[in-house]
Amino acid sequence: MTTPGTGHYSMQQAVTVSTLAVMLLWVIQSAGVLFSLPLGLLGIVPGEVSRLYGIVTAPLVHSGYEHLFNNTLPLIVLGSALLYGYPRTRGKVLLMAWLCSGAGVWLFGRASTHLGASGVAHGLFFYLFVVAIMRRDTRSVGLMMIAFFMYGTMILTIFPTEPGISYEAHFFGGLGGLLAALLFGRQDPKPLVKRYAWEDTDEEDPVIGDLWRTSDDHSEK
Repeated sequence: MTTPGTGHYSMQQAVTVSTLAVMLLWVIQSAGVLFSLPLGLLGIVPGEVSRLYGIVTAPLVHSGYEHLFNNTLPLIVLGSALLYGYPRTRGKVLLMAWLCSGAGVWLFGRASTHLGASGVAHGLFFYLFVVAIMRRDTRSVGLMMIAFFMYGTMILTIFPTEPGISYEAHFFGGLGGLLAALLFGRQDPKPLVKRYAWEDTDEEDPVIGDLWRTSDDHSEK
């Protein structure tokens, strides 16, 4: 599903992969409901050594369909942007956001069971935002503008908002995205800038000739 020899996804391929990944979350949630599985046991309980595994498993489970529904579109949009724009670093970014979110919650979270993929989504958003500022190429800026237009409020939701929302996961996921941008943000190649034939020629314009040079000379004096 990638361009041979490059690892690049087309936008359509990126959306397809992201959608399939999110569909897996819906399968897990539906299995929990249909078979009365205790999915909460896969969440993070801060400070409990016996629940350290939750750092890995918590983003896979949600408190209910509404919770999962709220995370679905952000994960697809931000995941697609990451897959499409950053072929060399996408795996590192996802891993950094995933683990930083979980580890931060386990170390500093409130006494509760934390679950859901919103921390990962915040990590992807902050990566797209910060790396675009660092790189300033057209593709990075374009992807960042889409992400910011749709989910710019993620900058605010890293702080406490509602009692039932794990802002800790948001904060540390965002921190993971920031660190990933600083560590890996320049590893992906920038898109080639298209040049036109007239940009590579030294021939004078048949109409104005070298008048532009004369104009510059006069302005300097």
